[in-house]
Amino acid sequence: MLPLINQLRKAAAAHRGEMAALTRELVHIDTTNPPGRNYRGCAELLARRIRQLGFAASVAKIPAPKHAAASAQARDAAAGPRYWVHASYGSGEPALYFHGHYDVVPASRPGQFQPRQRNGHIFGRGSADMKGGLVAMLFAARALRDLKIPLRGRIEFVFVPDEETGGRRGTAALFERGLLRAKSAGMITAEPTSGAIWNANRGAVSMRVTVKGKPAHVGLAFRGINAFERMLAVARALEAEKRRVSRRATKFRIAPAAARQSILLIGGRSEAGSNFNVVPAEASFTIDRRINPEENLAREKNRLLEILDRQRRAGIDLEVEIFQEGASASLAENHPLARALEESVRAITGRAPAMEMCPGLLETRYYAARGIPALAYGPGLLSVSHGPNEYVSLREMQNCAAVYALTAARLLGNASVKES
Repeated sequence: MLPLINQLRKAAAAHRGEMAALTRELVHIDTTNPPGRNYRGCAELLARRIRQLGFAASVAKIPAPKHAAASAQARDAAAGPRYWVHASYGSGEPALYFHGHYDVVPASRPGQFQPRQRNGHIFGRGSADMKGGLVAMLFAARALRDLKIPLRGRIEFVFVPDEETGGRRGTAALFERGLLRAKSAGMITAEPTSGAIWNANRGAVSMRVTVKGKPAHVGLAFRGINAFERMLAVARALEAEKRRVSRRATKFRIAPAAARQSILLIGGRSEAGSNFNVVPAEASFTIDRRINPEENLAREKNRLLEILDRQRRAGIDLEVEIFQEGASASLAENHPLARALEESVRAITGRAPAMEMCPGLLETRYYAARGIPALAYGPGLLSVSHGPNEYVSLREMQNCAAVYALTAARLLGNASVKES
């Protein structure tokens, strides 16, 4: 009999055509977020295909968050319902979560929701981030079932929306409502990690500052209060904090060296006024603070709020809305989940993966906050994921399916199963 590693490689390769077809089918569904298009249709398609693979699957509406500001509740109502897909393979505990999101960022050129397959790659929005990864996870479970690999526990599939806008109406709401609570061996999410394993991620606090003024005709500008000019004064007050933040660097691996710096982005989005000849009555801009694992989220958030409070006391009328907040997370490289995944990647691909920090926010943070070890590893390149030529390699999908299956076998499998 072939060693388990070779059996899994062979099982994944045997279903390459089906994996490609399902990925194209998913990419064809425009699940752009914001605003959150075709969520139900995509979730129901996923559930149907999962059932066709022989696993139980369900689609359910995600309850609204328990605690939300009135403005957030209004946006939620306008955006419409959110749906998640839940499926499982195996029985009993512990559970190994295979987690992923089916929402995608807006297209950056026409035709990105018309998938194309060429030279072993599937092109289209969401192919790498992360519909190809979802498919690899499903076919990992199929390989385990087809090979009759016994599990002492189960794989839990959790496929969610709204990751691209922070997860508040996706994964965060599921945990808040107690819908994810199994005793767990860990969680893996299929982000496009470019061959690395992400064992850490930055935290974030993102806010929108709205500065108030008074409108007036340009010919009577002396009667108005220019909200744009006041907004610039507020932004300048944040520049010293940006210099302070950028002097810090994480000890976690991330390349290049400049990426190790902590981040404060001022004005990622800004808008003001109603016309060129009217004194602007309102101006707004965003602040995005990305926090390394060594930093404290509450402390860094409060520093920003204190700066803004000083501007209020100086006479500037402003409002602050925090629309995203998430802690950093990390997992030790010698944790059993990290070792199992690293060894599986090495066994299947023949390459030792680097353990690195993700430059952004990951949904691993929601699991880590509840004591569940969590990592990210998936097919695709981060460098193309939100771009005009996003693609995923079928070979990488095939390898990832085998990697996920081998990791599950190592964590949940019967000790008598021989790998080699």
